[in-house]
Amino acid sequence: MYKIAVMGDYDSIYGFAALGLDTFPVTPAEAGERLHQLVADGYGIIYITEALAADLRQETARYEGQILPAIIEIPGVSGNTGSGVRGVKKSVEQAVGSDILFSN
Repeated sequence: MYKIAVMGDYDSIYGFAALGLDTFPVTPAEAGERLHQLVADGYGIIYITEALAADLRQETARYEGQILPAIIEIPGVSGNTGSGVRGVKKSVEQAVGSDILFSN
């Protein structure tokens, strides 16, 4: 079974520890290094707050197209930018071949 990590600012991620997930409060300056360490440590799912993910586009791009790790953006306390929802929507469209949110 793969481990699950959550990265972001402390206020956005501390509640995930109650769910049994490993939390890693980081600043944008240290986030890239921490991301690569989590991948090396065998984390299969890495949740990243949307604000932090915006700073890590080059770092997360290294893992696009790979099965693991699954890097998933989540909203933080600073709000939802919508990029997490767009990413999930894109992945679902690729998997099923159509826009599941499109309705007539």
